[in-house]
Amino acid sequence: MKLQLCSWQEVESYLERHRGIIVPIGSTEQHGPNGLVGTDALCPEVIAHGAGEREGIMVAPTLSIGMAQHHLSFPGSMTLRPRTLIAVVYDVVQSLTRHGFSHIYFLNGHGGNINTVQAAFAEYYADYSLHNAPDCEAPGHLKLGNWFAGQRVKALSAELFGDREGSHATCSEVSLTYYAYPEAIKQVKMSPEIAPNGSFRDAVDFRRRFPDGRMGSDPSLATPEKGKQLFEAGIEDLLEDYQAFLAA
Repeated sequence: MKLQLCSWQEVESYLERHRGIIVPIGSTEQHGPNGLVGTDALCPEVIAHGAGEREGIMVAPTLSIGMAQHHLSFPGSMTLRPRTLIAVVYDVVQSLTRHGFSHIYFLNGHGGNINTVQAAFAEYYADYSLHNAPDCEAPGHLKLGNWFAGQRVKALSAELFGDREGSHATCSEVSLTYYAYPEAIKQVKMSPEIAPNGSFRDAVDFRRRFPDGRMGSDPSLATPEKGKQLFEAGIEDLLEDYQAFLAA
């Protein structure tokens, strides 16, 4: 169930039965020669919508711009400052809890968001503890899950791609977007076949060390067929983690 395609009455009716919601969150940034700029937002969105349709779970609009300053030397990349992303996540939580959503699960597609989103959660809980009675519990239970870190997805990625998976512009994420958007498939020869790996400091340093945007990957291996397998694995990982979150 997509929140943005519901009327307010339908949301109200949903809240009479369920109090959980999934919020896809990602980034808009370069993903190498054959990866889509929207990859990190599209991947959690696709999996969240698949899980939502299968189990009748409400899915919020995707937060598609994240903390990605290190990609700004590549055209098309966009970023929020960490303090801006904290404010966005905080306000989304405040809005949803006001209406009665009690369990808010953020499904993330971008490693650069992790620390900032966790900081937003800490701000939410700290404000509630500081401004309410000692025995008054915060109304929102919050969790951040990363689609790429699920047990099934990780095992399948290792099986399909081995050491060519890499850490940015990975075979898995490119495959998943190709499954979801086959009209956007791009045929590009990788040079070198496997990109270098390593650390970086800022946007200029990233472009210098990884000139085509990849880190340790060979996404020429990406196919829609592999993407479909990852889609199914991602849904299973998400549903298992989401149900455990609700139960806890």
